[in-house]
Amino acid sequence: MQRVEGLMRKAIRDYEMIKEGDKIAVALSGGKDSISLLYAMKRLQRYSKEHFDLIAITINPGFENFDEKILQNIANKIEVKLVIVPTQIKQIVFDERKEKNPCSLCANLRRGILNSTAIEYGCNKIALGHNEDDVIETFLMNLIYAGNISTFSPISYMDRTKMTLIRPLIYVPEKQTKSLIKQEGFKTMPKVCPLDGNSSREYALNLLKGLEMNYKYTRANIMGAIKRARINGWKEIKG
Repeated sequence: MQRVEGLMRKAIRDYEMIKEGDKIAVALSGGKDSISLLYAMKRLQRYSKEHFDLIAITINPGFENFDEKILQNIANKIEVKLVIVPTQIKQIVFDERKEKNPCSLCANLRRGILNSTAIEYGCNKIALGHNEDDVIETFLMNLIYAGNISTFSPISYMDRTKMTLIRPLIYVPEKQTKSLIKQEGFKTMPKVCPLDGNSSREYALNLLKGLEMNYKYTRANIMGAIKRARINGWKEIKG
């Protein structure tokens, strides 16, 4: 827990993610990263010099195995208000449109609903649970599939909705969130999407693992390159 908290605080400090009076919506999917983020953010709230409010928002995409009770139990344990939004995303993407590559449309629909719900509840920021592995995987995916050098930004402002997205776990390796979940005894949401484990992101994950097996500094070098190149708002932090 201390490792996750320490890395999260560093990211928040480096990129000034939290300001006095913020109301932050944590996107809670029920996966290890979003649970770890919500738990760490609640702990941070107790001693942070910046006072901020916190809620959790869950978008229920409508898959059969989506268990809202798991999410409510997590929110109760962490003592955070949870807003669950029922949707027909699964019906639209998979049943009606039968998308061959549904991930993009699904993500866009979820993002739109998340933003509108956060606005409805008076939030000015949304915290997403992307970790360090996600940063590198996205970098590799964009390089391989799109032919560009980019990844998502640590913090970004959306002009249309006046909402700021923050990603406090960008320094946290996935293995650390796995360890936290095991240590704290949280139950995670079972895989509900039929494409889980069979996507371009999964390919990028396996590629990263293979590169790390051959050269242990792969992760650090890629992250260093992203910061030095100042890709998408990243910056090299000294000290």
